[in-house]
Amino acid sequence: MTTDKITDTCTHESRISDSFIHFTKMHGTGNDYIYVNTLRYPIENPEKIAVEWSCPHTGIGSDGLVLIGPSETADFSMRIFNADGSEARMCGNASRCIGKYLYEYGLTQKTTVTLETLSGIKTLYLHPDEQGTVNTVTVEMGIPTDIHPVTLGNDYPFSNGISVNMGNPHLVIFTNDVESVDLPLVGPVLERHPLFPDRVNVEFAQVMPDGHIRMRVWERGSGITMACGTGACATAVAAASSERRTRTSDVRMDGGTLHIEWSEKDGRVYMTGPAVIVFDGKKKL
Repeated sequence: MTTDKITDTCTHESRISDSFIHFTKMHGTGNDYIYVNTLRYPIENPEKIAVEWSCPHTGIGSDGLVLIGPSETADFSMRIFNADGSEARMCGNASRCIGKYLYEYGLTQKTTVTLETLSGIKTLYLHPDEQGTVNTVTVEMGIPTDIHPVTLGNDYPFSNGISVNMGNPHLVIFTNDVESVDLPLVGPVLERHPLFPDRVNVEFAQVMPDGHIRMRVWERGSGITMACGTGACATAVAAASSERRTRTSDVRMDGGTLHIEWSEKDGRVYMTGPAVIVFDGKKKL
């Protein structure tokens, strides 16, 4: 869905009911979502609400809506709806924020929490300080799959990339000048490349002289975002698999830096980074 379409579907007021939903806006390295505890505030139409609430002018403004719920297989569950209403399978930045939310708002006293997602169960390792504030969280992001070079074709602004699946599909493209990439132009084109029938997240990356990786992202369903946790993981894996970096990398995005480790011991990717509460509020449905 294009940005114009997202804007066109925004409305000034939802007409679902007369009740209020309490929410918390949070961000992880600038990737901001609206979080709702559905244990207290069930939401029947998250696709519609995600579109309306994500609007920057007529809604709350965000990259999407995250629902925290119960689970029969883990401690809690997470569902993520992008700003265009489509449902995402996984988000690393949102997972970290959920860890902070659960601990600081008293839903758990555990510092190791399991989270059910559409990409499987993820483990969150919370790092509270002496005051009980969780400033950073480590997420076990799973074992990356489908790691292979792809040829995009001469009709595209970039001819080659690396495919990595982190529970959701990613296309990582390394370039010598990531800042010069015209993201609004090439992002939506590559998101809908025929090689990816369900669309794909696109990361543009550059290995810098000091060893960190500079990354910019176009997320499917959301467009340009400040950061993408699974995208940072995919970029680190792509860099290691192509021998551009070791299995440990710091990935710097517009919203901040994430530390990524692709473990040789168990093959899993571990992501560590910040989680921040922006504000609490309530919204009429």
